[in-house]
Amino acid sequence: MDERTVVAYHDLDLVYPSLAPFHPNLSSKNWSSQDEAAIDNSMHRAVSSVFYLAGLDIENHGKDSWNPLRDLINPGETVLIKPNLIKEFHPRYKDGWKMLMTHGSLVRAISDFVWKAVGTDGKIILADAPQTDSSFDVIAKLLGLDKIRDFYVSKGLEFSLVDLRQEKWQNRNGVITSRTLLPGDPEGSVKFNIGSKSEFLGHLGAGNYYGADYDSNVVNQRHKDDLTHEYLIAGSSIKADVIFSLPKLKTHKKAGITASLKNLVGVTADKNWLPHHTEGDIKHGGDEHPYPSTSHRMERMIVRKTRDFLEATPIFGTLLHRIMRNVGLSILGDSEEVVRSGNWWGNDTIWRMCLDLNKIISYGNSDGTFRPDVTTSRKRHFVFVDGLLAGEGSGPMNPDEIHFGTLLFGVNAPSVDAACAYLMGYDPDLIPIIRQAFLCNSYSLVEWPWEEIKLASNKIEWDNSINNIPNSSTYNFKPHFGWKGKIERY
Repeated sequence: MDERTVVAYHDLDLVYPSLAPFHPNLSSKNWSSQDEAAIDNSMHRAVSSVFYLAGLDIENHGKDSWNPLRDLINPGETVLIKPNLIKEFHPRYKDGWKMLMTHGSLVRAISDFVWKAVGTDGKIILADAPQTDSSFDVIAKLLGLDKIRDFYVSKGLEFSLVDLRQEKWQNRNGVITSRTLLPGDPEGSVKFNIGSKSEFLGHLGAGNYYGADYDSNVVNQRHKDDLTHEYLIAGSSIKADVIFSLPKLKTHKKAGITASLKNLVGVTADKNWLPHHTEGDIKHGGDEHPYPSTSHRMERMIVRKTRDFLEATPIFGTLLHRIMRNVGLSILGDSEEVVRSGNWWGNDTIWRMCLDLNKIISYGNSDGTFRPDVTTSRKRHFVFVDGLLAGEGSGPMNPDEIHFGTLLFGVNAPSVDAACAYLMGYDPDLIPIIRQAFLCNSYSLVEWPWEEIKLASNKIEWDNSINNIPNSSTYNFKPHFGWKGKIERY
């Protein structure tokens, strides 16, 4: 499959099946029995249609021998399937998890085709590191991932379901109240220092980065200068032969959109090594807020003081943190209403971190070294986007639902993300995580401009070169309010 090609399958009648483990409604000795396949499964048929549009193993299409991934994945290989399992509930909608996480029926369909490619000597690892205060067990049951695993194991396939996190937090009103150690990845973790080939090269944020936790000392110890940019990556994602990313399509408060490039945050073993924004005034290299007012500066000063106290006295500090957080909300308003913590189009930090992770996954070895900085040495990283129900507005955690009815597939992550952005109604050049993915000077992720992307689609208007797709045929996703008016094409 040409890396410049992205398949965009569009069907507004497509629905998620509800009965796990989501057997396909067809007879196959590999996948299920006829009795097991009594429930209609339009998702499985849609995935088949996507691979047909991609021209994969086209000469055997319609036959039992059809194996669309045969030229992409080899027998006996290990494939890590990486969905987006961010959070088990939506803050406003009972069934809102359907627009937050990759649906289990897509996981099942992709797993079936991967299984056919790797054979019984291969291995599938279904893994992610959801938000640190999420329940992996609840997510697995909600999406039917536990039943999918049990089905494959019953068929004799080596199939594992793994929570990659090393720690789980209890969160009360936005404040961490307790932490529980988790087993983490059975394959351990690998530390990488991407150093001078990092996208942070020359960035002025050293000493002021903020990670996933209030203790910013951790992230700033890992990103100190142009020679020190360290990441801790789950061993399974490095040791696997192939990464198959299954992102959920949503807008994102810090990155503009979240698709495949952002999805790799979930293969890290410690998210507090990841710079999410840079603290401080924009005039001094910070990107917390576009126009920090006196009240904003006061809030940030209070936050820093509270952090210091929290580190010194954890028990009383947690209570103080909750009190002062409420004070901050009363001063400036809720984060769903006002920009804070880098939640805007001027965030110049998160895209660098995400592209570093993509470089590490593409070029990293299991001993922490890197493959040669040449295109032919990149690890295979395939992408299949769940855009049936997508999220717009206050993503990634609190979006509104948009019925996009679209599945996207490609073998080059930046190309897929550019296609996603374009069909959402955005300009890829105005979204840093996408624009810069096409401009990496070291450990390149792509060798062509996004304007050369060709879409293959069952929707006539989309079956064209990306720049020839009419605006009238694409969608108009509402951006996060911090990005409004900055990324739309029209």
